[in-house]
Amino acid sequence: MDEITRIFIDTSKSVFQLHGVNAAERVVVAKKLRRSELVTFFSKLEATVIGLEACGASHHWARELGALGHEVKLIAPQHVKAYLKRNKNDARDAEAGCEAMSRPTMQFVPVKSAEAQAALMLMGVRDRMVRNRTKLTNAIRGHAAEFGLITAKGLAKIEPLLERIAADESLPALARDLFAAEGLKYAELDKALNTADARLLAWHRTNDTSRRLAKIPGVGPIGASMMVVKTPDPKAFKSGRHYAAWIGLTPKDHSTAGKQRLGAITKAGDEALRAVLVAGAMSVIQQATRHPELASPWLVNLLRCKKPKPVAVALANKNARIAWKLMVSGQDYDDGSKPKPAEAPIIAQAA
Repeated sequence: MDEITRIFIDTSKSVFQLHGVNAAERVVVAKKLRRSELVTFFSKLEATVIGLEACGASHHWARELGALGHEVKLIAPQHVKAYLKRNKNDARDAEAGCEAMSRPTMQFVPVKSAEAQAALMLMGVRDRMVRNRTKLTNAIRGHAAEFGLITAKGLAKIEPLLERIAADESLPALARDLFAAEGLKYAELDKALNTADARLLAWHRTNDTSRRLAKIPGVGPIGASMMVVKTPDPKAFKSGRHYAAWIGLTPKDHSTAGKQRLGAITKAGDEALRAVLVAGAMSVIQQATRHPELASPWLVNLLRCKKPKPVAVALANKNARIAWKLMVSGQDYDDGSKPKPAEAPIIAQAA
């Protein structure tokens, strides 16, 4: 019986290695295809299960193959590597992926839509702009220090510094011209970043789930948008703890022989999402430090015995679990400040 039950594709820029098996686990497909041949090959194939590594362009191919009637499953590369035998090559990678997708306990990555990929692109562009602006401001501040012009950290200090440099005639003309050029780059980058922020905020306002998640203290529009886009299927996680573990906010487990040993957080999963949640948690901690009477008792008690950074990680973990619950249930965030409706009194009736 040569009917294909599942097939795995090891992708690259131009060459795709296929490995398919039938119901008896016998190899029936083991071939290479060029990029232009992939869609043609699968359009002639009966509907089957196709596996791909969740890497660059995998979501695009998942959408293309899914439109042909196939069931596409994406697997994280680290899960495929566990089934790789010796002598790594494309054929071995495809064989390992085909074996991995057959495991009943295997976890798969939900396929993102084209709209979600566009939102992710916007977040990536914005993140790159933020990094470039930070590099540029540090360079301006460092060059100014070489001429004895010192200023405090912060974006609000850059424009006054550039104005001081432009008005200082004791500086060489070449230095003033270079600082002016750097100032123009800073202004252009700041304007582009503001445009990206406006687009991201507009996307956030059009998404109901993102608006609900933004109500969680320490999440905000950026964190809410990232969670919605990066978690197309929140029900794929069994619980909020599994979701927090996927982000990398749970401790490493080194337990053995009945002894539980927990270490630092795993830092697995999406680094950008984890960083946004921790940064948002730090802002909540700063407010709690200034106004403890307005903060939650849980956070105040934790700050009394722990340093701010571990508390921020704990708060980010908590926020991730709350966010998962809101995404799955469709409920609104409740901080407990609203009074609960009183229960109806029980009236005993005579028998």
